[in-house]
Amino acid sequence: MGGGEGWPQEQRAVSHLPRARERRPLNAFTVTATEGAARAGLLETAHGRIPTPAFMPVGTKATVKSLHPDEVRALGAHVILGNTYHLHFRPGEDVIESLGGLHAFSGWDGPILTDSGGFQVFSLRDTIEALDEEGVTFRSIYDGSLARFTPESAAEIQRRLGSDVAMCLDVCLQAPSSRDELERAVRLTTSWAERQADAPRAAGQLRFGITQGGTDQELRRRSLEEISALPFDGLALGGLAVGESREEMLACVGWAAPALAPNKPRYFMGIGDPAGILEVVARGIDLFDCVLPTRTARTGSALTWSGRLNLRNARYVRDPLPLEEDCGCPACSRFSRAYIRHLVTQSEILGLRLLSLHNLWFVLDLTARARAAIERGTFTAFRRDALARLAHAPEEEP
Repeated sequence: MGGGEGWPQEQRAVSHLPRARERRPLNAFTVTATEGAARAGLLETAHGRIPTPAFMPVGTKATVKSLHPDEVRALGAHVILGNTYHLHFRPGEDVIESLGGLHAFSGWDGPILTDSGGFQVFSLRDTIEALDEEGVTFRSIYDGSLARFTPESAAEIQRRLGSDVAMCLDVCLQAPSSRDELERAVRLTTSWAERQADAPRAAGQLRFGITQGGTDQELRRRSLEEISALPFDGLALGGLAVGESREEMLACVGWAAPALAPNKPRYFMGIGDPAGILEVVARGIDLFDCVLPTRTARTGSALTWSGRLNLRNARYVRDPLPLEEDCGCPACSRFSRAYIRHLVTQSEILGLRLLSLHNLWFVLDLTARARAAIERGTFTAFRRDALARLAHAPEEEP
């Protein structure tokens, strides 16, 4: 793939492959600037530094769908997310470990966070056979075979994958759930976290604990206290953005995030829309991930300050404009809406790739601008103006 501003050179791929045993010394997470509850910081990992706030593109199966790792890096990503559930079943942690770990296997030489697989298990409720004190038994979505995750096995899979940040196995329920169900989720999540806190890790691997409790203040506060008391390197708000209203979710983040340890990174699991990113950053969140940018791209839609553009609409058949004026992404630097619409309607892979590049650029650039605003002390005004623009943007149906 040649030419075009913003496109990485193909020859970089080999020279940037990481050596499996390279590790950087670890330092504590550092908050470098604040404005209100919003924070800018730096997280040191075995494969590099993550400036925060940071959006993490999702590479479920060791790839951000359709994109070369160097392209993802060129968009401004400092860290990506891998999925323990899917990598455990295909190709298996034994295969990945034998090939030097997840970094060497995937060709991504920066930090990688792996989730524990818990969200996938509990979101696929129909596959669950049993939940008990020791773990969860379920059927694989790949072949229906019986499988089991325990806190120890989730930690061991992630050790063998060699990720930079490993998440604890937790019980993540969809909303609405009964209080009894939420109470059990909190109890099991804490019990399982205690068993994972000192489990073996890959060299330099960090481990984050996850809090649960939905939007129930008593249960969430209990979980915050119990998980915060354990020796984790970072803390996450789990069990949100799972069916509750946006208002309920943001209200919970507003009091829960500041209750987390100020000297550890705070991770909101599962948010990636532009307005949502600004709102959680304003409430003190440092890290966040979501499939929304790339999944939206695969439906043929672009994220812009003018709203979500559905490129399948006939209105774009002769549109000479880029997806977004003054956007520096590879799609906007040389291609028109009309051309991308043509690619999408003809099921050409390039169309979905260009939309993925654009959408990731949009959220990564927004996050970088938010960080810069926090450092300048202008985040409040930046957020106000950005939310006003987004609020007036029409949404086109995919």
